[in-house]
Amino acid sequence: MRIVLVGPPGAGKGTQAAYLAEKLSIPHISTGDLFRANISQGTSLGKQAQEYMRAGQLVPDEVTVAMAEDRLNQPDAQRGFLLDGFPRNQFQAEALDGYLTDRAQSLDAVLDLEVPESEVIKRIAGRRTCRNDSSHTFHVEYKPPKTEGVCDSCGGELYQREDDSEETVRKRLEVYHRETEPIIDYYKAKGLVVTISALGKVAEVTQRAMDALGAKAA
Repeated sequence: MRIVLVGPPGAGKGTQAAYLAEKLSIPHISTGDLFRANISQGTSLGKQAQEYMRAGQLVPDEVTVAMAEDRLNQPDAQRGFLLDGFPRNQFQAEALDGYLTDRAQSLDAVLDLEVPESEVIKRIAGRRTCRNDSSHTFHVEYKPPKTEGVCDSCGGELYQREDDSEETVRKRLEVYHRETEPIIDYYKAKGLVVTISALGKVAEVTQRAMDALGAKAA
């Protein structure tokens, strides 16, 4: 299957993408991974992206699209893929359509993870990260440490990253509503969108997604 995964920040796209890609035996392709791979490998696209990022600017759509197309050209993506974070706006969505049309291919589904804005803010603003090791993460409600403010693993101080502050989350949501949400209507007009609730346990959401995708493929 060829799938695009959409949803607001905090919807659990990365987590669900990894599980779904494994269950469907297709590669999980995320924008973050594309940037990191191109930058670490020193590709011309990676160098261009890094220049913009160092200047505190957004990477232009053309560069992001070129990275995505290069990745989609690789052998493991020929039988299907799950895109996470791409396309992020209508320009990128139209570019993806053009790429697939040129290869006599098309998307099978656009999976929309729906979650209330209040829950997004709770999920992200409640995160706490260890100053000693950023891979040690907790949540004040969903995964609290044994001792408040102290990492269970190493005893380091837990803090709220600036990216996780409520103010920053609200700004990220504004960007999502302005730039990414419109592609849902774009894909609805093509009959591709399946919307599921992203509330509940991870396994429950994954099963909900698999059921929705199965119905779409039927």
